[in-house]
Amino acid sequence: MRERTSGRTVGGFRNLFLQGPAVTLLLLWMLVPLGMTLWFSFQRYNLINPMISGFAGWDNYTYLLTDPALWTAMGNTLLLVGWVLAISVIGGTLLAVLFQQEFFGRGIARLLVIAPFFVMPTVGALVWKNMLMHPVNGVFAWLSNLLGLPVIDWFSSMPLASIIIIVSWQWMPFALLILLTAIQSLDDDQVEAARMDGAGPLAIFWFITLPHLKRAISVVIMIEMIFLLTIFAEIFVTTSGGPGLASTNLAYFIYIRALLDFDVGGASAGGVIAIILANIVAIFLIRTVAKNLKT
Repeated sequence: MRERTSGRTVGGFRNLFLQGPAVTLLLLWMLVPLGMTLWFSFQRYNLINPMISGFAGWDNYTYLLTDPALWTAMGNTLLLVGWVLAISVIGGTLLAVLFQQEFFGRGIARLLVIAPFFVMPTVGALVWKNMLMHPVNGVFAWLSNLLGLPVIDWFSSMPLASIIIIVSWQWMPFALLILLTAIQSLDDDQVEAARMDGAGPLAIFWFITLPHLKRAISVVIMIEMIFLLTIFAEIFVTTSGGPGLASTNLAYFIYIRALLDFDVGGASAGGVIAIILANIVAIFLIRTVAKNLKT
């Protein structure tokens, strides 16, 4: 017993010695940027006027929290996240049910539907801006002229809706991929028994398929929401946050403060606010997913 205890102790120290460098590097990689963000958020640090410096206390936070632009950006962020989640999850669920059925060319159709997820956000945004939503040369403008309908200048008249469409197009394949994988594990005998009992397609979907996908839907919502809070490339390429602040989300608002206004202190305070918001959302989602995994 003494030898085993000693061996386990030595083995424990050996594992700690081997894991220590990796864990230390990971902690430094995470904590150093966070610590610098917290430090700069309490400093007067503007790149245009470096003479103004020193400890600012809560002034950066007070200025941001009383700035209507911050609340506009947060509202746009919530609208963007909510609509993209609704479109991608509902659309992904319906497409997963559709592509589970047997039809000619199903493999090629699955590949084409999933493909947009692997397109870089910048490239996808450029395609939508210059080839689809362009008010003169875009496909949508051509279809509007063909049908005798007024042409819509998407990024001027409906900027946030345009961003939502582009981001939903990018993230719906991800939801489809996860949900299609989950629906393939559904027991065919259960579905066949429901059909023999007289259940129609809608009843099978509502009472069998949808409850089976509940866990997968929770995972999709959690993963997507974490990434959707930091959407930037699509806004930068298409609308640049405009007109005005109509399509500015929290990530782009921080970019404006840091790289356009050169206010490092204010941008750092905005980053801390974004971190707090992301953690609140993450805690809520983790609890929701944990409840679904228990049921």
